[in-house]
Amino acid sequence: MPDKPSITSSEIGTLWMTYQQKTLIICLLDYMIEHADDEDAKTIMTDLREQLIIYIRKIKTIFEKEGAVVPTGLSSQDVNVQAPKLFTNGFDIMFLRVIKEISMGMYTLSLGKAYREDVVKFYQDLTKITQECYDSCTQYLLRKGILSRPPYIPMPTTVEFVSDRKYLSGLNVFADKRVLNTMELAQIYHGVETNIVGMKLMKAFSQTAKDAEVKKHFLKGKELSKKIITRLEEIIIQDDISPSVASTGSITTSETPAFSDRLMLTCDILLSNFSIGSQAFGAAFSFRRDIVAKMMLIGEDAFQYASEATEIMIKKGWLEVPPSIN
Repeated sequence: MPDKPSITSSEIGTLWMTYQQKTLIICLLDYMIEHADDEDAKTIMTDLREQLIIYIRKIKTIFEKEGAVVPTGLSSQDVNVQAPKLFTNGFDIMFLRVIKEISMGMYTLSLGKAYREDVVKFYQDLTKITQECYDSCTQYLLRKGILSRPPYIPMPTTVEFVSDRKYLSGLNVFADKRVLNTMELAQIYHGVETNIVGMKLMKAFSQTAKDAEVKKHFLKGKELSKKIITRLEEIIIQDDISPSVASTGSITTSETPAFSDRLMLTCDILLSNFSIGSQAFGAAFSFRRDIVAKMMLIGEDAFQYASEATEIMIKKGWLEVPPSIN
């Protein structure tokens, strides 16, 4: 009898997906470490890189012991560390913070699909590393004044219960809307913050993409992020709340490719899928129906955009196929 059971189809799938994401992050880190703004940022990224390399090797070992092919993922061929600086004024850590937020969600989902003890431990350990890195990024950005905190409000002093269905209303443009609750404001503010990062990243990718079709796609992504930001800020402004966030870093004017078009599209799809999930989560925890409707429309736009990126990847022969069940 074997010492441990074989890995299940679910575990193969989640480990395969984790390998894709981790090799992507390593490529991003290799470039960003080379061009880090300061030693604190460099330390955050270097420490993370050293830890992630260990987990990439662990996935390889699991697949090899199980007789499964090791995925291709992304490699040093997909990054040019000698390219001029593309991210500045803390954008590297701002971008990494978003990536780590995505990672936290992915590991939680993957942990729910893990059964073998070593795979469970694998995701538990990765979750801890990711949470610590996310906090390091957040504290760094706050110290530098690059990341602003969400709006402050008066502390609640009473407990109330909904007494009227009007609490759910909001679709009637001629009727008054109730003020936002804190859960709704949190989702909207988060959406503005992450889409500002996405808008700047798409600008960087469009500047440095080699393929004309890929460049056009990233320009479309930049405009989509702008549209989403405007839609969400409109809701906040109605309650006399400033929607502005801090600088979130900057993009230089460099047009020299730092990353392959395949890597940038892979990253683009990851971020778009994160947006789809975020909008679904936001809609689920919002009560005002106009907010739910906007979240669903944004999610649909993100889905269409991600689908276009996938089509381009297929056309170019860049999309690696997940393991099949037969």
